[in-house]
Amino acid sequence: MGKASVILYITVGILVLFLVSYSPKKKSDHDHHHGGHNQHHRLKLRSSFNFKPTRHDPIPFDPLVADMERRREDKEWERQYIEHSHPELASHSQKADTGGGGHDPAPGHESQPEWEDFMDAEDYLNDEAKFNVTDRLISLFPKIDVSPEDGFVTESELTEWNMQSSAKEVMHRTQRDMDVHDRNKDGFISFPEYEPPSWVRNSDNNSFGYDMGWWKEEHFNASDANGDGLLNLTEFNDFLHPADTKNPKLLLWLCKEEVRERDSDKDGKISFEEFFHGLFDTVRSYEEDNINSTHPYHDLPEGPAKQLFAQLDKDDDGYLSDVELLPVINKIHPTEHYYAKQQADYIISQADSDKDGRLALAEMIEHPYVFYSAIFDSEDDTDDDYGYHDEFR
Repeated sequence: MGKASVILYITVGILVLFLVSYSPKKKSDHDHHHGGHNQHHRLKLRSSFNFKPTRHDPIPFDPLVADMERRREDKEWERQYIEHSHPELASHSQKADTGGGGHDPAPGHESQPEWEDFMDAEDYLNDEAKFNVTDRLISLFPKIDVSPEDGFVTESELTEWNMQSSAKEVMHRTQRDMDVHDRNKDGFISFPEYEPPSWVRNSDNNSFGYDMGWWKEEHFNASDANGDGLLNLTEFNDFLHPADTKNPKLLLWLCKEEVRERDSDKDGKISFEEFFHGLFDTVRSYEEDNINSTHPYHDLPEGPAKQLFAQLDKDDDGYLSDVELLPVINKIHPTEHYYAKQQADYIISQADSDKDGRLALAEMIEHPYVFYSAIFDSEDDTDDDYGYHDEFR
């Protein structure tokens, strides 16, 4: 970015701050748009974390907030790991926390873990001299507005920003898991080294993990892109997050698992009935994007499903094979790009005041809750500002 561009952003930022500061708004509204730092809006970090790959948390918009939550998550992950894998250490740690005399730990000890740089990260977030939402948005805007650098944030730019944040989060968790399972510390994981997560080990054989074969050797081998019998960090990340892989072997394995799961008559392929009563609702968005009102099946009750089935059934044998599921596997198992785009679309729909499909810096500053509502705790609002908050959390 050239010096002229930096000067331009700073000038625009100062002008926007001036206009917002002196706009004739009520004090409560003014405080809300300057980061919500009043008695009704306190910024909070997540205090609970879900380590099962069955739900998707919101992607933190601000890297500083993401770093705080990552540190908190690491502490909770470490606590649960010790508790499940080394209960004797957990018992010793609990005694140390309580002084060994059976006293209760200090109030809020577990729910308010320390952050290395600040005694309380939430106090830091709510100290406007240290963390001002308006200043953060002004600082982050030019980092998002890059393609093209035109003074507006588009849906594609915001999606890419979310993708970068998501990739960092995902790889951090993969590295954390790899450090645990790489017992000989050679930077690779062999199948004997890997142990399924405790929630899989403690479940029955008909549960999600075992029934789909997610923790079996076939999955491991499909993730091993170079076929050396070991998983490096990238391959292990694909193993844990197969929907986002570029490895064709692993994508085909994902399709085979879908056939295995949906194939009720166990003939090794998916009939239209199995497709209609199982997969079609999952991939309905794909069907809606490709609907053709002139198709001969369109007017039938099952028409849309028949139309999509016919599009996928390339050899016209009346069944879907694993290979024929490849075009819709990313609908069955949404990728990180799906969630990043969904979040970007929602943010723009809420903050785009002039409805031109993009965000100016002034619009972002006027709608800070859209970017930080995942950590807003409103005492007087019962509705969540994030329309998809419950879906992801």
